[in-house]
Amino acid sequence: MPVYRYRGVASGNRAVSASIDAENLRAARAALRAEGIYPTQIELGKTRSPVPELLSKLSLPELRRVPDLDLALFSSQLGVLLNAGVPLVQALGALTEQIENERLRSVVGAVREEVNQGTTLADAFDSHPGVFDELYTSMVRSGESSGALDLVLERLSSYVENRMQLRNKLIGAMIYPMLILVFSVIVLGVLIAFVIPKITALLEGMDRDLPVLTQIVVWMSEFLSAWWLPLVTGVLLSLLAFNRLIHTTRGQRWWDGFRLRIPLVGRLLRFVSISRFSRTLSTLVSGGLNIVSALEISKNVTGNVVIGDAIDEARKAITKGSTIAGTLRASGEFPPLVTHMISVGEASGELDAMLRRVADTYDQLVDNAIDRLMSLLPPVLLLVVGIMVAGIMLSTMLPILELTQGL
Repeated sequence: MPVYRYRGVASGNRAVSASIDAENLRAARAALRAEGIYPTQIELGKTRSPVPELLSKLSLPELRRVPDLDLALFSSQLGVLLNAGVPLVQALGALTEQIENERLRSVVGAVREEVNQGTTLADAFDSHPGVFDELYTSMVRSGESSGALDLVLERLSSYVENRMQLRNKLIGAMIYPMLILVFSVIVLGVLIAFVIPKITALLEGMDRDLPVLTQIVVWMSEFLSAWWLPLVTGVLLSLLAFNRLIHTTRGQRWWDGFRLRIPLVGRLLRFVSISRFSRTLSTLVSGGLNIVSALEISKNVTGNVVIGDAIDEARKAITKGSTIAGTLRASGEFPPLVTHMISVGEASGELDAMLRRVADTYDQLVDNAIDRLMSLLPPVLLLVVGIMVAGIMLSTMLPILELTQGL
């Protein structure tokens, strides 16, 4: 279907320019007038290709995620400009020229156009969920309604920076163990697939009974050499099936509950979820959002369905007159320290401040847990790999030693 580019005037004497699909020029004019737009210029544009439309449906542009650092910097700068008395449209225009990230720059430019046409900033952000999530949009909307948009943007900047730091800590903690694990698998694979078969041929030529350990290693080598393709295929299919399972409602709830029960790792994951929940809820409450909506948003940032369900029960209990702390305590998913501080915050009317303290406390606990995990995990991996390599080497040396003793 042809695409027509147009310029026109909408209700309220707003100048608009966009494109519309229509069978012919007359149909394009009729469709625009039905929408309340009076075109001043219409011209035939390029026909839309189905490929870009398919790519947009697949949300491939989302692969170019806006870094949290750029989003935090944008929030802080916009808050500073608004606090200095710069009008919102001019502030967005100034930031559009300064933003280095290509995607964020184009999105902010589109937001500026929407705001210039009378849309609220929150609604303009809401039309770009790939950059501004529900939490961000809700905070901005509460800031606009309360007249404290600059303060809310500063809080959002701090929140995004803390979120970025926490994610970087977790990623950094896993890089070294994963490198050790991958390198170990490669070394063991080379030994079993290439080195052991050659040594096996030499040992079998001795016409002697091989030790049990040697026989086991030889059997493993022959098995992997003959069945490596079905094994790899089976592992990949199992991973795909497992991934599909944990994306179902029941499967994800079971997997999240299981992860919380893993020694050391489960404790760390619980600390991370509590930190995210506390900081998010503190940010939303301090931004003026009502507690029910704040809990609804906060449960989605924990990254764990089990803890999210406990938060959702607290949200429902509030509407019936219960307290947040009491419901969270009854769930058994939150430590007494958290529920006690939330209870104090509810009683004193300083819930946001107490939640901020909880988040700071658990950020420190996350750091300590990561340090302990990093000090324990690499030596354990090295020990396991060392035992496996030593077993393989010993299995090749035992027959040679027996032959030497016989001579």
